[in-house]
Amino acid sequence: KYAPNKQCQACHAQIYDEFNGSMHANSTPQKDPIHASVWNKHPKNLKFEQYTCGKCHTPAADNLDEMLNKGEKAMPQATNATHQEGISCAYCHRIESIELAKKSNINIMNETPKEYFGTSEDSMDSPFHGTIKTGNEHMKNGNVCAGCHSHKKNKHGLNVCSTTIDNDMEGANCVSCHMPKVKGSVTAFKDTKVHAFHGFPGSHFNSEMLTQYVGISVLREIKAFKVNIDNQTSHAMLLHPLRLAVLKVQVTRAGKVTQFKDQHFKRVIGTEGKPAMPWVAKTEIANTMIKANENRTIEYDFAIQKGDKVDVVLGWFLVNPKAIIKLNLADEKVATQFNEFKKQSFSF
Repeated sequence: KYAPNKQCQACHAQIYDEFNGSMHANSTPQKDPIHASVWNKHPKNLKFEQYTCGKCHTPAADNLDEMLNKGEKAMPQATNATHQEGISCAYCHRIESIELAKKSNINIMNETPKEYFGTSEDSMDSPFHGTIKTGNEHMKNGNVCAGCHSHKKNKHGLNVCSTTIDNDMEGANCVSCHMPKVKGSVTAFKDTKVHAFHGFPGSHFNSEMLTQYVGISVLREIKAFKVNIDNQTSHAMLLHPLRLAVLKVQVTRAGKVTQFKDQHFKRVIGTEGKPAMPWVAKTEIANTMIKANENRTIEYDFAIQKGDKVDVVLGWFLVNPKAIIKLNLADEKVATQFNEFKKQSFSF
């Protein structure tokens, strides 16, 4: 049993507001139309059997065992409050350790009620949950995220969605990048000046907080120019196979704009050479996604002159436009809109 998210608000108001606008809080089929569109086509959903996605999407569900165990019948319900907690505050802060496993890792939970783990160097007492335990190495090194975000293999052994990292890159890890320190106290009981951001920057929300990890530069040559994208992270720029990264480039010369063909970066999974749903896919049939620590160069056959301005926009669609109709997402703005991640202009 996990304390509901709302109980955390009284003492952690700013953190609660950040969390409430994150994908952790909106991970359920009822709150995430993209996840719902995929789940609606899942064989286990069509048979009204198990919500096998619940391990990571509704881990605080009061019937999680039934959701995951073969032979049981348990589906996500809008009317069940524990199903709508998402990846809840209490759930994450009670992860004691991570058990490595072949198909996907497993979170080992602290079963002592109201006993939580945190990252602060100082212990903190609360009238609600006692002393926060600060010695959990998984909270400090970011491996607390690896229970769900490490890898996910389907029945064919295909790694459907994975960060494929060891979570150690010159001292950086999941928490240091995706939970950066921001102004505001951790709790109403103690003024800490800053706290770890709980809006979890990613492809959906707060992505501007991650722009510092992707560099863009333009190199002028005699008869051409090159745009370099430097992914300084330890995982691919986008991880989910539904995503489509897009590079848009234009040159303005004496008021006239030359727009170049968009460059696409993607990872496609499928079977028999065609894209397929993650539970059917057997192989990776294409992968042009910008990879970990990669400096990708795109060359344009266009001679830059003095006075030219080159505008570069890097962004993404959360759903590859080619999959919109099949997933019945044509009317969902979150699925169809282009998300501008980083924009830079270069004058010559």
